[in-house]
Amino acid sequence: MTADKKHIKSRRAIVWFRKDLRLKDNPSLDSAQKAGREIIPVFIWDEGEGGQWSPGAASKWWLHQSLKDLEQSIASLGGKLILRKGKAKEVLPQLAQSVGADIVYCNKVYGLDDQEVQISLETALSKIGVTVKSSNGSLLNEPWDIKNGSGKPYQVFTPYWRAARSGIYKEPLSYKTSELSLQHADAKSDTLRNLRLLPNHPWHEKLHSHWTVSEDEGHKMIRRTVEEVTQFYSNRRNIPAIDGTSRLSPYLAWGNISPRQVCHAVLSKDADGSRGENKFLTEIGWREFSYHLLHHFPRSTDNPLRPKYASFPWREDAEALSKWQFGNTGYALVDAGMKQLYETGWMHNRVRMVVASFLVKHLLLSWKEGASWFWNTLVDADLASNTQGWQWAAGCGADAAPYFRIFNPILQGEKFDRSGRYVRKWVKPLKNFPTKWLFKPWETPSDILSEQNITLGQNYPNPCVNHAEARARALEALATLPKN
Repeated sequence: MTADKKHIKSRRAIVWFRKDLRLKDNPSLDSAQKAGREIIPVFIWDEGEGGQWSPGAASKWWLHQSLKDLEQSIASLGGKLILRKGKAKEVLPQLAQSVGADIVYCNKVYGLDDQEVQISLETALSKIGVTVKSSNGSLLNEPWDIKNGSGKPYQVFTPYWRAARSGIYKEPLSYKTSELSLQHADAKSDTLRNLRLLPNHPWHEKLHSHWTVSEDEGHKMIRRTVEEVTQFYSNRRNIPAIDGTSRLSPYLAWGNISPRQVCHAVLSKDADGSRGENKFLTEIGWREFSYHLLHHFPRSTDNPLRPKYASFPWREDAEALSKWQFGNTGYALVDAGMKQLYETGWMHNRVRMVVASFLVKHLLLSWKEGASWFWNTLVDADLASNTQGWQWAAGCGADAAPYFRIFNPILQGEKFDRSGRYVRKWVKPLKNFPTKWLFKPWETPSDILSEQNITLGQNYPNPCVNHAEARARALEALATLPKN
């Protein structure tokens, strides 16, 4: 080997993109740049990673669009994103030898089998003299760093956030993307199409009309959050007809943006600094808390965190589940939320709580059924947040809502969608329905139903369950559990 080739090998590094599909505030890119490395950018699609919790259909659609954007961004800076299919421990050693890299930089992924993936990769690369440097590019704090006074994990949010929220003051990395030494390596790469991320079902095609997926768009959404959302967040976040939430969650899920960028932007706008009391930044705290719980209680994806709920008498009812999934329950707010989800890959947070409560309490169907459906249909599907959210709704998780707190879907609609604008947007048969009867159409006088061309049970469903009876049934089920 010539001296020139040795020189090239000593300077080349692979940056392995994972759930950090951005060029700004990316610790792996920063580390490679500071080390004076020529950067070979790589993404590996391992369809089996995560097992049953490998990305769902909507998530894979978002991933496809994100990779397309990242490819273009890297190409504009003179580099080439190498795409491969397979397991990292098999792909990266071969690729490192092919391009002459002696180090792999990557950011951690905090999934169920991430530690095993990391260890197996390091073992495989060490055999050929290649090292791995991993960083935290997804969270404000490592999930294991925050402990209570006894050195144990927190299971209540408020004391957790009190201990963890100093992390919101970490500033984004300040390197310039134009100065990254991104390379166009002569190495085999799959095409994005060949990764086959897009589902065969045409359902995903309508997502294009609701989302622009890119790093730049993520930053536009941050600016919108700072300028339009945070000022009125406490008052507007529960009104689904108002665009009063940030809609940043899918951009965070695949790392188009980082939580540090969000926090820095919000705090820079906030004159008093908020010292962690900012209501919007508390939502970032819940995301952090969810990862804290997933790390310490990995079985919680499929098992209740509170053991006594393991014996809860869930029902099995495929017909009722289908009615819930596709928004045919006869309860307008629930139906509107589920139709918004199926149309856009997203649902307003207040409505998420209502539809989740309806599934586990009115229908007495397992929270795992809901978690699975959300996992497949949400563009912001995130294993930690999804698990925590569903266990919260079912009363069986950390800091969860008590199971006996049962949302009344009629009153929830009348309170949070007072004018009915949200329901009318998503439930087409009720588009012109009188507000007085909108959330309980089964009580509507027959002459008004006739005027609206509504025949219950035909073009709009009868309620699939009686609220009072369902509430009583849920409380009876709860009473069968051990008291402690």
